[in-house]
Amino acid sequence: MRAHTLSRQLREGNLFAEQCPSREVLKHVTSRWGVLILVALRDGTHRFSDLRRKMGGVSEKMLAQSLQALEQDGFLNRVSYPVVPPHVEYSLTPLGEQVS
Repeated sequence: MRAHTLSRQLREGNLFAEQCPSREVLKHVTSRWGVLILVALRDGTHRFSDLRRKMGGVSEKMLAQSLQALEQDGFLNRVSYPVVPPHVEYSLTPLGEQVS
């Protein structure tokens, strides 16, 4: 549902309007780490630690924030498994595949 709403907002938004919600989404997609995350996930599902190793130079905090923003914007799926230690996997949504 959220991806559908988001894609509609992107289509109908006016990027030149200061309050356009599309600007916030574009900020996440075009951020340094956002771009790398989307590209890294193009080849399939990855765990947090896999992404961190693959991307090199990103802090845990920045990676977590970037993943959360992309998930909230509808670009990523996050699956958390109830095990110890935590096991979380990230993959692209159809919208994320289009953008990447």
